[in-house]
Amino acid sequence: MKKGKKMLFIAGLAAILLSGCQRKIEPITKSGFMLNTFVTVTIYDKDDPEILDDCLDLCRSYENMLSRTLKESEVYQINNRPANQQTVTVSDDVRNLISMSQHYSELSDGGFDITIEPLSSLWNFTSQKPVVPPDHEIQKAAAKVDYRNLKLEGNTLTFLSPDTAIDFGAVAKGYIADRLKEYLVKEGVKSAVINLGGNVLCVGEKPDGEPFKIGLQKPFADRNETIETFQIKDLSVVSSGVYERHFIKDGTNYHHLLNPADGYPFQNGLVSVTILSKESTDGDGLTTACFSLGLEKGLQLANSLDDIYGIFITDDYEVYYSDGAKQFLEAGH
Repeated sequence: MKKGKKMLFIAGLAAILLSGCQRKIEPITKSGFMLNTFVTVTIYDKDDPEILDDCLDLCRSYENMLSRTLKESEVYQINNRPANQQTVTVSDDVRNLISMSQHYSELSDGGFDITIEPLSSLWNFTSQKPVVPPDHEIQKAAAKVDYRNLKLEGNTLTFLSPDTAIDFGAVAKGYIADRLKEYLVKEGVKSAVINLGGNVLCVGEKPDGEPFKIGLQKPFADRNETIETFQIKDLSVVSSGVYERHFIKDGTNYHHLLNPADGYPFQNGLVSVTILSKESTDGDGLTTACFSLGLEKGLQLANSLDDIYGIFITDDYEVYYSDGAKQFLEAGH
């Protein structure tokens, strides 16, 4: 990484002098690999490493609950329930995520669907030698995907089909980021950045009152090459794109944003959707929901929601903004 180019996707790792205080407050930061990415938490206004330790421990505990691949996780246990078991009791966190996900599914006419698990398990984008699954297997898996096969009443989840399984991959990082922010705020932190690899949640602003600078990665480019820079205070910035978990076969880019209707990656002219929102859960769910709808309907959805701002990049690198999104652009962009 070139010196001077590291924005962390966040600028401002230099020492900050709090106004009215002669003591320099150095930001403290900690990273760990979890959620299949590097999780980094940076605190700007408190010199308390224990808060960072607890924050990453909290993140790990949520991964251990929500992962579809860890055998000890609640989600794994739900998905691997006995074939004749229709009803399970879920934790408050899983209940919340299912309820939110059902909302995103309704908004996107099923383009967002947490019952995508049969397909997401079939497509292995993390393999050293990824392959396109046979079409008949894709069709068989796609037939099992339908969010309407989930019935949630309080903490009781009923499966209307024994083939239904859940995958929180499109929403879990946002939910976890919100929970980490809650913890930091409870500990008195007023200036921090939570970065969950594509999900950036800013707590407050910099101690000097300036906004955090968030770089929007240029699709398919080096991670430090940005196409836009945003000025953010106390908001979440989440991006999803076709350049993240993907592979190219016979000239076609196969990526992790799968269409529940046909089982194949969406091919709709979009390469990236970014959502700015108060809650990172909304940003996470809506990037997938808006992406699934394509440019025109995705913009319509973003414009229909309060305090939601969308940035859409097409495959010819044109950038489109929902109403109000340009207000967050850094001056000169």
